Amino acid sequence: MSRSLLWLIALTVMAFAVGHSGALAAEVSQEATTALAQPAPVSSGIIVPVPVPTASPQAIRLYRSGNVLWIVSTVWGFVVPALIFFTGFSSRLRDLAQRIHPRWYLSLVIYLVFFAFVLFFANLPLDYYSGFLRPHDYGLSSQTLAKWLRDEFLTLAIGIIGGSLVLWIPFLLLKHARKRWWLYTWFASIPILVLITFVEPIWVDPLFNHFGPMQDKALETRILSLASRAGIEGANVYEVNKSVDTNELNAYVTGIGGTKRIVLWDTTLKEFNPDEVALVMSHEMGHYALGHAWKGIVVESFVLLIGLWVVHICVDWMIRRFGARTGVHEIGDFASLPLFMLTFSAVVFLLMPPLLVVSRDYEHEADRFGLEMTHENHSCALVFVKFVQHDLAYPNPSPLVEFFRWSHPSLGDRINFCNTYHPWLQGQEGRYSGYFQPMAGDQRPVR
Repeated sequence: MSRSLLWLIALTVMAFAVGHSGALAAEVSQEATTALAQPAPVSSGIIVPVPVPTASPQAIRLYRSGNVLWIVSTVWGFVVPALIFFTGFSSRLRDLAQRIHPRWYLSLVIYLVFFAFVLFFANLPLDYYSGFLRPHDYGLSSQTLAKWLRDEFLTLAIGIIGGSLVLWIPFLLLKHARKRWWLYTWFASIPILVLITFVEPIWVDPLFNHFGPMQDKALETRILSLASRAGIEGANVYEVNKSVDTNELNAYVTGIGGTKRIVLWDTTLKEFNPDEVALVMSHEMGHYALGHAWKGIVVESFVLLIGLWVVHICVDWMIRRFGARTGVHEIGDFASLPLFMLTFSAVVFLLMPPLLVVSRDYEHEADRFGLEMTHENHSCALVFVKFVQHDLAYPNPSPLVEFFRWSHPSLGDRINFCNTYHPWLQGQEGRYSGYFQPMAGDQRPVR
């Protein structure tokens, strides 16, 4: 979720984490290859299933190396703030910031800038490998090194600006409400979290890529018709040039009121035919219509509350225990930021498996919504087969990997669901039938 749940939580509350396929297509089974060449076959009301493709050797290597990379990145994410704090380096950065400017807020911002650059360069080798070298090795990226560096430094700048705007909140509250600072910080974080969730796609994402009008006007009309059927009115459709960065595929629906927007990556439009694009967008519209963004904010707010309370309990104890060694003697000292970050990251790590369960459930609901709106079982299955092919996705991860890492159901499960979920063939209502608006010329019953 840089656009992850951790990033949102960190930037929103205390800037803890100051600043988230391809030309090489995967090999698939012969059955899946044959299925891709077929039209959507329905015989006597029975849908011919699309088989789950086998993973190619490249996809297997990507999956296995990704698991190792996840372990290394997770451990490194704990090691870096621990070293900065427990070696006393954070307190030396604080002293330097206070010598540059003695005023509390300005010295805090100067410290934040120093701390952000230390984190940036400490993480740069791993980020370079995971975000640039590795995607290029597997044919999943078209990004130049100059563009990658530009985006990295732009992310750093946004993190510093965002941190400067919110970091003072918890530390100021620590000065005036020592026992309840964590609760008051949580209250203050909720509107900030809402603001980030809906402003980031509109104001931040366009800093990285160009958002232009949809080139295929016929397809745009079809997408807007689907949006109207899903109860999403007044949205603008944008085509974003993500092909300068990646060969992977994506689309989304976001915003509220007059800021509603439907966004498709140009890579998605290139890879999928109109029926498949319609299926992809009906899934994304399902997220919007079912209120997953708002539900996600509630879940993230709950995580914030737990995390801040644990920080309140643990950080105070650790500072008393290690204050002489670290040069940080009270929790309200902004040099304790790395310890805040370390503790909060540990909480999020422990809570991540149940959060991923919620995320997978939302994705499954959106899959169901898309199928009920379009009745395109075959196109649905082919969309996920193409994800296996194009993004070198591993269709059937181990349960342990899925438990700790997967925010979406496995592609194997999603293909099987597309093959088997069709209550309308038995004359039954779908779960989300009440969400759909009748459209002119629509012969399907809307219940």
